[in-house]
Amino acid sequence: MKKTILTAAFALTIAFSESNAQSHVMSQREQAEVIDQWLNDKLDITLPELMRREGIDMWFVVSREYNEDPVIRTLLPATWHAARRRTMLLLYDQGEGKDIEKLAVARYDVGRAFKKAWDPEETPDQWEQLARLIEERNPSKIGVNMADNYGHADGLNATEYNLLMEYLPEDLKEKVVSAENLAVGWLETRTPAEMATYRHIVGVAHEIIAEGLSEKVITPGVTTTDDVVWWYRERVKELKLDTWFHPTVDIQRAESEKTLKSFASRPDAEVIMPGDLLHMDFGITYLRLNTDTQQLAYVLKPGETEVPAFLEEALKEGNRLQDILTSQFETGRSGNEILRRSLEMAEKENIKATIYTHPIGYHGHAAGPTIGMWDNQGDTPGSGDYPLYPNTALSIELNAEVFVKEWGKDIRVMLEEEAFFDGEKVTYINGRQTEILPVPRRSTYLNP
Repeated sequence: MKKTILTAAFALTIAFSESNAQSHVMSQREQAEVIDQWLNDKLDITLPELMRREGIDMWFVVSREYNEDPVIRTLLPATWHAARRRTMLLLYDQGEGKDIEKLAVARYDVGRAFKKAWDPEETPDQWEQLARLIEERNPSKIGVNMADNYGHADGLNATEYNLLMEYLPEDLKEKVVSAENLAVGWLETRTPAEMATYRHIVGVAHEIIAEGLSEKVITPGVTTTDDVVWWYRERVKELKLDTWFHPTVDIQRAESEKTLKSFASRPDAEVIMPGDLLHMDFGITYLRLNTDTQQLAYVLKPGETEVPAFLEEALKEGNRLQDILTSQFETGRSGNEILRRSLEMAEKENIKATIYTHPIGYHGHAAGPTIGMWDNQGDTPGSGDYPLYPNTALSIELNAEVFVKEWGKDIRVMLEEEAFFDGEKVTYINGRQTEILPVPRRSTYLNP
């Protein structure tokens, strides 16, 4: 009986939410046009700088259908959802003042950028044609996607590598090098065009978050945390968006004897009650860019008209930890060094801090400097040693453990917001949460 009531109530909240105003989401055709324009501009403007920074004058990316390199997905046009047969892309730096040559060792052009460079009637063997193209250009370094530290940059599988080495002449084999840092640079660098729109993308995510943490979705005493989680999944689909992970919604409450949230497993479903402090983790994918946000809401008790001041004070401690972290962002500083400096500063201010910030962009947990892990507040070898570069986006993810006298215990202020580092300062892409969301927003049911 209880399950039937919950399901019916949940259906009503979904129906009620459909009338909520929502920022514009582009059609699939409009999105494809934007994605392709961004890609072509990035290949022309950003890629030459990255290849020269890393000293690689040729970059070879290859994938077979259904076994895609994570990088190749970001090089394909919007109407290509995956590699076709064996897709070979060759990028060659022709020198200062010249464009990057963009070739597709394929029967046809790949989008507007990569021009066909293979005629199977003349050269039936695709690998033979690739070797010929490389030999004609005689690059100094041939970068391939092999990486120790980033799965994003480790997309060249053993079969493709062995075939490449089999077909290359001996004098070119010794020029094959890891393109790990080039691949990471390509994935992490945000262009002005992307950033002009990223605020809108994060804004859409913020609107969905706020709607889910409101009386339009939550009926105290009836709605469960899982109901809200699945409402988020359905809402994303209604808006013709995607998500890159399953959301979570969990509760901290005064009378609960449960320990603070464990990150090793998903929280159990619970019925949401007045007096609950809700925490959620949610992200969308739109225009090939991702969001990853954690925010807090409080369910007002009868007679309450606003979130209790002691909880708002706890949130301020979380905001202060954000400020401490972003104050340590400096071009060239490694993720490990940023973490160490931030934790030292937090300790001096008596903030019980846990920091686990990561880059964001084409992937949710994206390539770039790792700044702590939830289960490791020491150095992260490899990705933590990678330096912070300008024009990169990061999810400022962390928590402050705060003792709440009124509840007689510690709570975790868990926050996550998207930010942009321009080389000098950090800006939250669409602001950050500085006040806990009350549920309901309107005080229509409160006692006079």
